[in-house]
Amino acid sequence: MILVQKILFLKNVPLFSTMPPDTIAWVAEAADETSTLSGQTIFEKGSEGDSMYVIADGSVRIHDGAKTLASLPQGAFFGELSILDGETRSATATAETDCLLLVIRQDSFRRILSKQFDVTENLLKILVRRIREQSTQLQQEQNED
Repeated sequence: MILVQKILFLKNVPLFSTMPPDTIAWVAEAADETSTLSGQTIFEKGSEGDSMYVIADGSVRIHDGAKTLASLPQGAFFGELSILDGETRSATATAETDCLLLVIRQDSFRRILSKQFDVTENLLKILVRRIREQSTQLQQEQNED
């Protein structure tokens, strides 16, 4: 992906969509790219986390053992919890398809959050939505038992 492609892609990712163009350009420059093959583990539960990922192409399964917690499409991000709280990874991430991922390191992401309130607000909204979805899923599973 060339820089212009990264910028155009990130403008459409909800987490970054409210950023000014110069900040999106900075994030695009700071983001590394990595490719993964279908079935490849991106990170494992319990491992140290110093980066988050944005799915530029493909899909990723977030799981705890055999239990799928989420299936994330292009444009979604994951791995943010460990870089926010400094704890180990709370789940395993596995490529469901061949993927192209943008990798944002902890120091870069924290710099973004400290300068861009909109990104912080978007992140909180997305995290709350994920918590609500998992809560609903848990309740449904308990009702089935």
